[in-house]
Amino acid sequence: MAERPKELATFLVDAGGVHDQVDRDVVEKHLAESEFFWLDLYKPKADDLDLLADVFKFHPLAVEDAAHFGQRPKLEAFDGFVLLVAYGANADKDGLVEVHCFFGERFLVTVHRDSCPPFDELRVRAAREMVPPATGAMLLYTVVDALADSFFPALSKLDDRIDELENGVLQKPDDAQLQQVFSLKRRLVTWRKVITPERDMFARLVTGVVAIPGMTPEMERYYRDVYDHLIRISDLVDSYRDLLTGAMDVYLSTVSNRLNEVMKRLTIVATIFMPLTWITGFFGMNFGWLTGHMGSGPSFLGFALASQVAAVGVMFVIFRRRGWM
Repeated sequence: MAERPKELATFLVDAGGVHDQVDRDVVEKHLAESEFFWLDLYKPKADDLDLLADVFKFHPLAVEDAAHFGQRPKLEAFDGFVLLVAYGANADKDGLVEVHCFFGERFLVTVHRDSCPPFDELRVRAAREMVPPATGAMLLYTVVDALADSFFPALSKLDDRIDELENGVLQKPDDAQLQQVFSLKRRLVTWRKVITPERDMFARLVTGVVAIPGMTPEMERYYRDVYDHLIRISDLVDSYRDLLTGAMDVYLSTVSNRLNEVMKRLTIVATIFMPLTWITGFFGMNFGWLTGHMGSGPSFLGFALASQVAAVGVMFVIFRRRGWM
Protein backbone atom coordinates (compact mmCIF):
# COMPACT_ATOMS: atom_id res chain seq x y z
CA MET A 1 0.00 0.00 0.00
CA ALA A 2 1.34 3.40 -0.94
CA GLU A 3 2.55 5.69 1.81
CA ARG A 4 0.27 8.57 2.61
CA PRO A 5 1.57 11.77 1.00
CA LYS A 6 2.10 14.83 3.10
CA GLU A 7 -0.62 17.45 3.36
CA LEU A 8 -3.27 14.94 2.23
CA ALA A 9 -6.56 16.78 2.50
CA THR A 10 -9.06 13.93 2.73
CA PHE A 11 -9.05 10.14 2.89
CA LEU A 12 -11.64 7.48 3.51
CA VAL A 13 -11.08 4.05 5.04
CA ASP A 14 -13.49 1.15 4.67
CA ALA A 15 -13.25 -2.63 4.63
CA GLY A 16 -11.91 -2.46 1.08
CA GLY A 17 -8.94 -0.25 1.89
CA VAL A 18 -7.95 3.41 1.82
CA HIS A 19 -9.42 5.88 -0.67
CA ASP A 20 -7.51 9.10 -1.25
CA GLN A 21 -9.94 10.50 -3.81
CA VAL A 22 -13.13 11.32 -1.92
CA ASP A 23 -16.03 13.46 -3.08
CA ARG A 24 -19.69 13.94 -2.21
CA ASP A 25 -20.84 11.03 -4.38
CA VAL A 26 -18.44 8.60 -2.68
CA VAL A 27 -19.63 9.68 0.77
CA GLU A 28 -23.30 9.42 -0.19
CA LYS A 29 -22.70 5.93 -1.57
CA HIS A 30 -21.10 4.77 1.67
CA LEU A 31 -23.90 6.28 3.73
CA ALA A 32 -26.45 4.44 1.63
CA GLU A 33 -24.72 1.14 2.33
CA SER A 34 -24.47 -0.70 5.65
CA GLU A 35 -20.69 -0.76 5.61
CA PHE A 36 -18.90 1.15 8.37
CA PHE A 37 -16.31 3.70 7.16
CA TRP A 38 -13.93 6.32 8.47
CA LEU A 39 -13.65 9.71 6.77
CA ASP A 40 -10.80 12.03 7.74
CA LEU A 41 -10.89 15.73 6.80
CA TYR A 42 -7.60 17.61 7.09
CA LYS A 43 -7.80 21.41 7.02
CA PRO A 44 -11.51 21.39 6.10
CA LYS A 45 -12.69 23.93 3.59
CA ALA A 46 -16.17 25.33 3.04
CA ASP A 47 -17.10 22.37 0.82
CA ASP A 48 -16.10 19.94 3.57
CA LEU A 49 -18.27 21.77 6.10
CA ASP A 50 -21.15 21.70 3.64
CA LEU A 51 -20.59 17.95 3.34
CA LEU A 52 -21.01 17.58 7.10
CA ALA A 53 -24.18 19.68 7.14
CA ASP A 54 -25.90 18.52 3.92
CA VAL A 55 -24.83 14.90 3.47
CA PHE A 56 -24.29 13.70 7.04
CA LYS A 57 -27.07 15.96 8.35
CA PHE A 58 -25.04 16.91 11.42
CA HIS A 59 -26.50 19.40 13.86
CA PRO A 60 -25.58 23.03 13.05
CA LEU A 61 -23.93 23.43 16.46
CA ALA A 62 -21.68 20.42 15.79
CA VAL A 63 -20.74 21.78 12.37
CA GLU A 64 -20.03 25.15 13.94
CA ASP A 65 -17.59 23.50 16.37
CA ALA A 66 -15.78 21.95 13.40
CA ALA A 67 -15.53 25.37 11.77
CA HIS A 68 -14.17 27.07 14.90
CA PHE A 69 -11.40 25.10 16.57
CA GLY A 70 -10.03 25.69 20.06
CA GLN A 71 -12.73 23.61 21.74
CA ARG A 72 -12.41 22.07 25.16
CA PRO A 73 -12.27 18.23 25.17
CA LYS A 74 -15.87 17.12 25.37
CA LEU A 75 -18.40 14.46 24.44
CA GLU A 76 -21.82 15.66 23.28
CA ALA A 77 -24.69 13.48 22.12
CA PHE A 78 -26.83 14.53 19.13
CA ASP A 79 -29.54 12.77 17.16
CA GLY A 80 -27.88 9.82 15.46
CA PHE A 81 -24.27 10.62 16.42
CA VAL A 82 -21.96 11.91 19.14
CA LEU A 83 -19.30 14.59 18.90
CA LEU A 84 -16.07 13.82 20.73
CA VAL A 85 -13.26 16.39 20.85
CA ALA A 86 -9.87 14.88 21.68
CA TYR A 87 -6.25 16.02 21.48
CA GLY A 88 -2.97 14.47 20.44
CA ALA A 89 0.64 15.62 20.21
CA ASN A 90 2.53 16.77 17.12
CA ALA A 91 5.52 18.92 16.21
CA ASP A 92 3.68 22.23 15.84
CA LYS A 93 4.43 25.33 17.86
CA ASP A 94 2.04 24.40 20.65
CA GLY A 95 2.66 20.67 20.24
CA LEU A 96 -1.07 19.86 19.97
CA VAL A 97 -3.51 18.62 17.37
CA GLU A 98 -7.23 19.06 18.00
CA VAL A 99 -9.42 16.35 16.48
CA HIS A 100 -13.22 16.50 16.24
CA CYS A 101 -14.72 13.00 16.00
CA PHE A 102 -18.28 12.66 14.65
CA PHE A 103 -19.25 9.11 15.52
CA GLY A 104 -22.39 7.23 14.49
CA GLU A 105 -23.42 3.65 14.06
CA ARG A 106 -22.09 3.45 10.49
CA PHE A 107 -19.45 6.15 10.26
CA LEU A 108 -16.61 7.96 11.97
CA VAL A 109 -15.69 11.41 10.67
CA THR A 110 -12.54 13.06 12.05
CA VAL A 111 -11.77 16.72 11.42
CA HIS A 112 -8.48 18.44 12.26
CA ARG A 113 -6.53 21.48 11.10
CA ASP A 114 -3.06 20.59 12.36
CA SER A 115 -0.94 17.68 11.19
CA CYS A 116 -1.81 14.44 12.97
CA PRO A 117 1.11 11.95 12.85
CA PRO A 118 -0.86 9.15 14.60
CA PHE A 119 -3.23 9.00 11.62
CA ASP A 120 -0.45 8.10 9.16
CA GLU A 121 -0.15 4.55 10.46
CA LEU A 122 -3.62 4.41 11.95
CA ARG A 123 -5.48 4.53 8.66
CA VAL A 124 -3.46 1.55 7.44
CA ARG A 125 -4.19 -0.39 10.64
CA ALA A 126 -7.87 0.53 10.50
CA ALA A 127 -8.18 -0.65 6.90
CA ARG A 128 -6.50 -3.96 7.77
CA GLU A 129 -8.40 -4.69 11.00
CA MET A 130 -11.85 -3.29 10.26
CA VAL A 131 -14.56 -5.92 9.89
CA PRO A 132 -18.02 -4.46 9.19
CA PRO A 133 -20.45 -3.68 10.55
CA ALA A 134 -19.89 -3.80 14.34
CA THR A 135 -16.42 -2.28 14.69
CA GLY A 136 -17.30 1.40 15.04
CA ALA A 137 -16.66 1.64 18.77
CA MET A 138 -13.39 -0.25 18.33
CA LEU A 139 -12.26 2.10 15.58
CA LEU A 140 -13.09 5.14 17.70
CA TYR A 141 -11.10 3.58 20.53
CA THR A 142 -8.18 3.05 18.14
CA VAL A 143 -8.31 6.72 17.13
CA VAL A 144 -8.49 8.20 20.64
CA ASP A 145 -5.92 5.70 21.93
CA ALA A 146 -3.46 6.70 19.20
CA LEU A 147 -4.03 10.37 20.01
CA ALA A 148 -3.40 9.78 23.71
CA ASP A 149 -0.34 7.62 23.11
CA SER A 150 1.19 10.30 20.87
CA PHE A 151 1.96 12.29 24.04
CA PHE A 152 4.36 9.69 25.41
CA PRO A 153 7.18 10.17 22.83
CA ALA A 154 6.80 13.94 23.15
CA LEU A 155 7.00 13.71 26.94
CA SER A 156 10.05 11.44 26.68
CA LYS A 157 11.85 14.03 24.54
CA LEU A 158 10.83 16.74 26.97
CA ASP A 159 12.25 14.67 29.84
CA ASP A 160 15.61 14.47 28.03
CA ARG A 161 15.59 18.24 27.47
CA ILE A 162 14.91 18.83 31.16
CA ASP A 163 17.89 16.62 32.08
CA GLU A 164 20.12 18.56 29.68
CA LEU A 165 18.88 21.84 31.12
CA GLU A 166 19.59 20.74 34.69
CA ASN A 167 23.13 19.65 33.77
CA GLY A 168 23.75 22.86 31.84
CA VAL A 169 22.45 25.03 34.66
CA LEU A 170 24.82 23.41 37.14
CA GLN A 171 27.80 23.78 34.81
CA LYS A 172 27.28 27.19 33.21
CA PRO A 173 23.93 28.97 33.55
CA ASP A 174 22.94 31.50 30.89
CA ASP A 175 19.85 33.38 29.72
CA ALA A 176 19.13 30.89 26.92
CA GLN A 177 18.56 28.14 29.46
CA LEU A 178 16.09 30.29 31.38
CA GLN A 179 14.19 30.98 28.15
CA GLN A 180 14.03 27.24 27.45
CA VAL A 181 12.64 26.62 30.92
CA PHE A 182 9.86 29.16 30.38
CA SER A 183 9.14 27.77 26.89
CA LEU A 184 8.82 24.21 28.18
CA LYS A 185 6.64 25.33 31.09
CA ARG A 186 4.29 27.11 28.68
CA ARG A 187 4.02 23.94 26.60
CA LEU A 188 3.25 21.84 29.67
CA VAL A 189 0.63 24.34 30.81
CA THR A 190 -0.97 24.15 27.35
CA TRP A 191 -0.98 20.35 27.48
CA ARG A 192 -2.38 20.30 30.98
CA LYS A 193 -5.32 22.48 29.91
CA VAL A 194 -6.46 19.78 27.47
CA ILE A 195 -5.27 16.59 29.20
CA THR A 196 -7.12 17.26 32.46
CA PRO A 197 -10.60 17.79 30.91
CA GLU A 198 -10.02 14.91 28.47
CA ARG A 199 -9.14 12.64 31.38
CA ASP A 200 -12.32 13.69 33.19
CA MET A 201 -14.34 13.13 30.01
CA PHE A 202 -13.14 9.53 29.70
CA ALA A 203 -13.79 8.99 33.40
CA ARG A 204 -17.44 9.81 32.76
CA LEU A 205 -17.43 7.58 29.69
CA VAL A 206 -16.04 4.48 31.41
CA THR A 207 -18.36 4.91 34.41
CA GLY A 208 -21.45 5.07 32.19
CA VAL A 209 -22.34 8.70 32.87
CA VAL A 210 -22.17 9.31 29.11
CA ALA A 211 -22.37 6.71 26.35
CA ILE A 212 -21.45 6.26 22.70
CA PRO A 213 -23.12 4.04 20.09
CA GLY A 214 -22.01 0.43 20.27
CA MET A 215 -20.62 0.66 23.80
CA THR A 216 -20.57 -2.72 25.55
CA PRO A 217 -18.99 -3.96 28.79
CA GLU A 218 -16.16 -5.42 26.71
CA MET A 219 -15.59 -2.09 24.91
CA GLU A 220 -15.57 -0.28 28.24
CA ARG A 221 -12.38 -2.15 29.08
CA TYR A 222 -10.70 -0.65 26.02
CA TYR A 223 -11.83 2.88 26.83
CA ARG A 224 -10.74 2.35 30.41
CA ASP A 225 -7.27 1.72 28.98
CA VAL A 226 -7.36 5.15 27.31
CA TYR A 227 -8.44 6.64 30.63
CA ASP A 228 -5.47 4.98 32.31
CA HIS A 229 -3.11 6.44 29.70
CA LEU A 230 -4.54 9.91 30.23
CA ILE A 231 -4.00 9.58 33.98
CA ARG A 232 -0.35 8.68 33.36
CA ILE A 233 0.06 11.59 30.96
CA SER A 234 -1.52 13.98 33.46
CA ASP A 235 0.83 12.75 36.19
CA LEU A 236 3.85 13.09 33.91
CA VAL A 237 2.87 16.64 32.94
CA ASP A 238 2.59 17.62 36.60
CA SER A 239 5.90 15.92 37.42
CA TYR A 240 7.73 17.66 34.59
CA ARG A 241 6.26 21.01 35.66
CA ASP A 242 7.73 20.41 39.11
CA LEU A 243 11.08 19.45 37.56
CA LEU A 244 11.12 22.63 35.49
CA THR A 245 10.26 24.68 38.55
CA GLY A 246 13.16 23.00 40.36
CA ALA A 247 15.46 23.67 37.40
CA MET A 248 14.49 27.34 37.46
CA ASP A 249 15.16 27.48 41.22
CA VAL A 250 18.56 25.87 40.65
CA TYR A 251 19.29 28.40 37.91
CA LEU A 252 18.39 31.34 40.15
CA SER A 253 20.36 29.90 43.07
CA THR A 254 23.41 29.24 40.89
CA VAL A 255 23.33 32.73 39.40
CA SER A 256 22.86 34.22 42.86
CA ASN A 257 25.77 32.20 44.27
CA ARG A 258 28.02 33.24 41.42
CA LEU A 259 27.03 36.85 41.89
CA ASN A 260 27.79 36.57 45.59
CA GLU A 261 31.17 35.01 44.79
CA VAL A 262 32.01 37.84 42.40
CA MET A 263 30.91 40.45 44.91
CA LYS A 264 33.00 38.74 47.57
CA ARG A 265 36.13 38.87 45.43
CA LEU A 266 35.53 42.47 44.45
CA THR A 267 34.97 43.38 48.09
CA ILE A 268 38.27 41.71 49.06
CA VAL A 269 40.14 43.63 46.37
CA ALA A 270 38.50 46.91 47.37
CA THR A 271 39.23 46.23 51.05
CA ILE A 272 42.91 45.51 50.31
CA PHE A 273 43.29 48.77 48.42
CA MET A 274 41.61 50.86 51.09
CA PRO A 275 44.69 51.05 53.41
CA LEU A 276 46.98 51.43 50.41
CA THR A 277 44.94 54.40 49.28
CA TRP A 278 45.11 55.87 52.76
CA ILE A 279 48.88 55.38 52.97
CA THR A 280 49.58 56.90 49.56
CA GLY A 281 47.27 59.76 50.38
CA PHE A 282 49.07 60.32 53.68
CA PHE A 283 52.47 60.57 52.01
CA GLY A 284 51.07 62.92 49.44
CA MET A 285 50.48 65.59 52.10
CA ASN A 286 53.19 68.20 52.74
CA PHE A 287 53.61 67.90 56.54
CA GLY A 288 56.72 69.34 58.10
CA TRP A 289 57.47 66.08 59.93
CA LEU A 290 57.71 64.20 56.67
CA THR A 291 60.05 66.70 55.05
CA GLY A 292 62.10 67.00 58.23
CA HIS A 293 62.65 63.32 58.99
CA MET A 294 62.82 61.86 55.51
CA GLY A 295 65.64 63.56 53.81
CA SER A 296 66.42 60.93 51.22
CA GLY A 297 64.57 58.97 48.62
CA PRO A 298 65.49 55.50 49.95
CA SER A 299 64.17 56.26 53.44
CA PHE A 300 60.92 57.60 52.02
CA LEU A 301 60.43 54.59 49.73
CA GLY A 302 61.37 52.15 52.45
CA PHE A 303 58.89 53.55 54.92
CA ALA A 304 56.10 53.85 52.35
CA LEU A 305 56.56 50.42 50.81
CA ALA A 306 57.04 48.72 54.17
CA SER A 307 53.82 50.19 55.53
CA GLN A 308 51.88 49.10 52.43
CA VAL A 309 53.28 45.58 52.43
CA ALA A 310 52.57 45.28 56.15
CA ALA A 311 48.97 46.43 55.66
CA VAL A 312 48.35 43.94 52.84
CA GLY A 313 49.98 41.11 54.81
CA VAL A 314 47.87 41.78 57.89
CA MET A 315 44.68 41.81 55.83
CA PHE A 316 45.58 38.54 54.08
CA VAL A 317 46.15 36.88 57.44
CA ILE A 318 42.82 38.15 58.78
CA PHE A 319 40.92 37.03 55.63
CA ARG A 320 42.38 33.54 55.70
CA ARG A 321 41.66 33.01 59.39
CA ARG A 322 38.06 33.96 58.86
CA GLY A 323 37.71 31.76 55.75
CA TRP A 324 37.08 34.60 53.35
CA MET A 325 39.85 33.50 51.00
